[in-house]
Amino acid sequence: MKPYTRLTLPNGLRVLIVPQTDAIATTVLVLVTAGSKYETKRINGLSHFLEHMCFKGTTKRPKAIQISSMLDGLGAEYNAFTSQEWTGYYAKVRAEKSYEALELISDLYVNPIFDAGEMEKEKGVVIEEINMYEDLPPRRVSELLTQLLYGDQPAGWDIAGKKEIIQRLTREDLITYRNAHYVAKGTIIVIAGAFN
Repeated sequence: MKPYTRLTLPNGLRVLIVPQTDAIATTVLVLVTAGSKYETKRINGLSHFLEHMCFKGTTKRPKAIQISSMLDGLGAEYNAFTSQEWTGYYAKVRAEKSYEALELISDLYVNPIFDAGEMEKEKGVVIEEINMYEDLPPRRVSELLTQLLYGDQPAGWDIAGKKEIIQRLTREDLITYRNAHYVAKGTIIVIAGAFN
C-alpha cells in the first residue's frame, strides 16, 4: 500500500493525502504558486501582503476576529507563509476537527473580501514586519547576499517587498494578482495525519 494518495482533478487542482493511522492530529495545507518570483518590480511584496489579507475577512466570515476565533476554538496551530515560489496556508487540529479546518482554510483561499479599511491597517502591520526583518542581522545578511547574487530581478528582491511599494498597493492590484495565481492548476491541497 502506498503511504500517500496523489490526485489531479479535472480542473488541474492537485490533492495529496497522507494518512497516518497512529496520528491524533491532521494538518491541512493549501499551497499556491504565488511568490516573489511571479511579481513585477511595481508590485514586489504583493504575494506576502495578499497572504496577510486572506486572514482579514471572507464572504462567510467578514471580520478577522471571526477567522481567528474559529481557529482558536478548534485548538488549531495555524499560520501562513510566503516564499519566492509559494504561498501556503495551514492549520493543524485534532483529528475530529479535520473537516472544520479544511473548510476554514479553503474559505481563506477561495473567498477573501479585501476590505479597504483592513487593507490600510494591514499595510502598517507588514511595514512593521519589514522593519523587524531589517533589525535581525542573520535575516538581513541573507537578504543582502541574495540581492548580491541575483541582482535586480525577482530572485534578488525581498519577499516582503519594500515599504514604499507596500504603501502604494491597491485593492485592484490584489484582485488582479489573485485572479492570475490563485487558480486550481496553480494550487496543491495537502492533508496529512489522522484523516480518512
